[in-house]
Amino acid sequence: MDWLSYTSLAWTERILAPPGDLAEEAQIYIEAVKRNSGGKARTMLHLGCGAGGHDFHFKGHFEITGVDLCGEQLALARDLNPGVRYIQGDMRNIRLDRKFDAVVIPDSIMYMSTVEDLDKALLTSATHLVPGGVFLAVVHPKELFRNNNFVYSGSDGDTQVTVFENDHVVSDSTYEAAIVFLIRRETELQIYNEVHTLGLFSNSEWMRAFEGSGLVLNEEIALNDLYDHFLAEEGEYRLKAFVCEKRRQ
Repeated sequence: MDWLSYTSLAWTERILAPPGDLAEEAQIYIEAVKRNSGGKARTMLHLGCGAGGHDFHFKGHFEITGVDLCGEQLALARDLNPGVRYIQGDMRNIRLDRKFDAVVIPDSIMYMSTVEDLDKALLTSATHLVPGGVFLAVVHPKELFRNNNFVYSGSDGDTQVTVFENDHVVSDSTYEAAIVFLIRRETELQIYNEVHTLGLFSNSEWMRAFEGSGLVLNEEIALNDLYDHFLAEEGEYRLKAFVCEKRRQ
């Protein structure tokens, strides 16, 4: 994990996406887990938890364990959510010695850039679920994907951060997020850039992956306006939340 966004520039997360800004989005996931568990879910494993912004809201409803690859992100998460257990690890292969009522990946499943990696992440999720447990992932199915440009900005005192992101399909199964950071401290300007390669899978590929992992789709939630206000042009950024149940046998 050597992306600047999640290592040396991880601190910008608090400026660009303060935890309070995630309240409405997090509530959608909280309600989905409760609805699909009949209100019985008490423990939650959050894979790809990042800097803990979603957990800031999840922890009021569930006992959270967070997993992420990046130590810098986890340091921010621990500072924000001191009562939450955080573990550094890879969602493709981490194994914890316990089961959870729910496993969620609301913000990072797209980093599985191959079908093989996607299968591994879903197997990890299913392995950590109790029978009948709830799995939720926010995805960008190939059928909904459009090339887009985004602008994010925020400030803290005399530090201003602006991020430009260009998402563009580069193969049948991947897209690139080209990211440019402009960081101003008073009159000093620093510019950073990097490119992330992310997976792009069709609805049928998602259904096959769920089936192979012992997950049964319960509900699809359209998330068509979560990020539209960041778009640099007219259009929409259409996402979908898949909510599954682990087979009981």
